[in-house]
Amino acid sequence: MKEYLEISPAVKAALLAGEPVVALESTIISHGMPYPQNVETALQVEAAIRDAGAVPATIAVIGGKLKAGLTASEIEYLGKKGPAVTKASRRDLPVLVARGADGACTVATTMIIAHLAGISVFATGGIGGVHRGAETTMDISADLEELGRTPVLVVCAGAKAILDLGLTLEYLETKGVPVIGYGTEELPAFYTRTSGFKVDYRLDTPEEIASAFRAQQEMRLDGGMLVTNPIPEEYSMDPARINAAIDEAVADARRLGIHGKETTPYLLARVKELTGGDSLSANIQLVLNNARLATRIARALVS
Repeated sequence: MKEYLEISPAVKAALLAGEPVVALESTIISHGMPYPQNVETALQVEAAIRDAGAVPATIAVIGGKLKAGLTASEIEYLGKKGPAVTKASRRDLPVLVARGADGACTVATTMIIAHLAGISVFATGGIGGVHRGAETTMDISADLEELGRTPVLVVCAGAKAILDLGLTLEYLETKGVPVIGYGTEELPAFYTRTSGFKVDYRLDTPEEIASAFRAQQEMRLDGGMLVTNPIPEEYSMDPARINAAIDEAVADARRLGIHGKETTPYLLARVKELTGGDSLSANIQLVLNNARLATRIARALVS
């Protein structure tokens, strides 16, 4: 494994010292936001984690190496290349490594590499899930499968609102993944704080969450844990406005025949366009909010 995995000196030192580390994905850099906001946001999120008392580990595949902890120049590189970088899920890793290629990591691949590096906590914006119309397209994100098999705690603002949230919860239940609401009994809907769907459990402190995750791991139960953290009230978008934009974006994607791993980047970009950029601002704030909570959980896990 040493020939494939490269852990940055700062991340390695923190792990050896038993200090908290928080993993971060890289598709949000290459596919989730335009340049330069993508790089600015990635560096801002890393700074927020450091300020809260943990070490950030942005994860990607660079030159065929599975990297846990990127330099600022590597983040800039991914941001400038943008969608030209392969959006890498589990299926892509063998070929990218063999070719010595680059890959921006989804939630699934971030979980894989974080686990290989010994990192237990991961902050992201929103997970992938069951796409609308999946009963005929079978378009279901590999993120859900990874949550059912890889022991990493994932902090998010719920599943992306462009998805079928009810079916996503059903799929997670089938995979035995605990869905925790941080201070809420209702699943957040990414851009908004509520969705109309219930989470499995409400836990109100990072210490409670850390205790539940620790118990899950000590009992050797397969899979990870999903912690859903509502976007701060002041950044939450009007549900009617954002849902109308999402419906229009989904209809556009169907008309254009967009499917597979191209779906989410297209929908996020189209929703940004339809909301005049407001959805991007909300996205940045919810990622920062998740990073801070993940840091508190990571600190509780090592205390």
